[in-house]
Amino acid sequence: MSPDPKPRSTGLLLALLAFAQFVSAIDYNIVYVALPEIGREVGFDAQNLQWVVSGYAVAFGGFLLLGGRAADLLGHRRMFTTALVLYGLSCMAGGLATEPGLLVAARAVQGLGGALLLPATLSLIGTTFSEGAERNRALAIWGGAGAVGLALGSLLGGILTNYLGWESVFYVNVPLALGAAAAAFSIIAKDAPRERGRSFDLTGALTATVGFTALVFGVVQGPEAGWGSAETLIALLGGALFIGLFLIVESRTAHPLMPLRLFRNRSLVAAMGITFVFMGTFGAQYYFFTVYLQNVRGYGALATGLAFLPSALVGMVGTRLSEKLLGKVGARTTIVTGLLVGAAGMAVLALGMSPNGGYPALLPGVVLLSLGQGIAWTAMFVAATSGVDARHQGIASAMASTTQQIGSAVGLAILVAIANSGVEVTTGPGLVPGLRTAGFTAGALTLLGVAIALTLRRPGTTPPAPTTTQTPQKTETSIPA
Repeated sequence: MSPDPKPRSTGLLLALLAFAQFVSAIDYNIVYVALPEIGREVGFDAQNLQWVVSGYAVAFGGFLLLGGRAADLLGHRRMFTTALVLYGLSCMAGGLATEPGLLVAARAVQGLGGALLLPATLSLIGTTFSEGAERNRALAIWGGAGAVGLALGSLLGGILTNYLGWESVFYVNVPLALGAAAAAFSIIAKDAPRERGRSFDLTGALTATVGFTALVFGVVQGPEAGWGSAETLIALLGGALFIGLFLIVESRTAHPLMPLRLFRNRSLVAAMGITFVFMGTFGAQYYFFTVYLQNVRGYGALATGLAFLPSALVGMVGTRLSEKLLGKVGARTTIVTGLLVGAAGMAVLALGMSPNGGYPALLPGVVLLSLGQGIAWTAMFVAATSGVDARHQGIASAMASTTQQIGSAVGLAILVAIANSGVEVTTGPGLVPGLRTAGFTAGALTLLGVAIALTLRRPGTTPPAPTTTQTPQKTETSIPA
């Protein structure tokens, strides 16, 4: 399929794409703040409660490649609107859920909506804004909208949960998502006719979706069912088998779901590893921060929401700083800086957690963690979209986002297992040692992301044998695929 025609207004388009990220981010923090009440009211136990988060991540990670290719082949506007409608309806279903299985199922459908939405959004950014300063600025605005969503999400989550109950944290996103879908028809240009000769790789889509979904399910289920249990082993081995079949299919088909030539793009491959580590460490901190505030310190939902505000506001500052650093020192140094600052923040935050400590003791860690998160976030996706042909922006974004979501599920499962190891209680000071250990472990694991980021090329170096691809919007240097 040819790249989308030039939008009627790039300013309005960027505002819409940023709003979509804003909606997604609101949901992320709202759910974290509401987790304790969801656990009590719906009937989750301490270990299964993570499925409210991981159910979304499993579906998101499993379907991202499918969503990325669908955006490239079926049209960016078509997939953007479909995703938002699916997201809005599944939020409504989540609010109506009365037992754990139904709520996790609704979250999984939300994950499917997210898997269609994120590649379409990043594709529209990648094909509309030229690589370099213009795209960096667009990604910074997109990431900054997410930080605003986190700020309002934490606050709204506290207010809504406190006064209207946990169901309201799902209902609030319904009009936002459906409204954005309606606006897309007048803001995003109609999709170009489908390009002849590019078919959909159904076999690749099925094997990838089954493989990645099973793999993440096995990792998430391992701490509860046992790593040696039949359930876990079948999921892990089955996932590995299907991913192996997927790679074989991709190497032989004429129109692959994920062109293996994209792995020649060193920036994309590094970004995939970085997003995995990032979400497995940074992404898990919201969970542990909520557990500490509510289950150790006894904060209510509203107080917890207010406690999250500094984190999200500092994250906004981080995204703006990231844009400036990208222009001066490039993606490599910007990512390394963000990861190191965030790792220090995790360690300081863990030190600030104590049975009787006050909120001010947590603030230094929160500030460092959130600043590092904002700096690294924009730069990761700049690296993921660099040097990618416009026809493959969707699948390239999906590849980096797949490792991001898998990393989220894997990291949360491992760190929850560490935090709960040997702990017999679900509330009170007895949780603090496990929470601290999980925080120190996450900080140490972040250094793996630093090592991967150091493999990125320094600014000014030239990748080998690039080709020049003409698009209706611009000339773009890209890796052939």
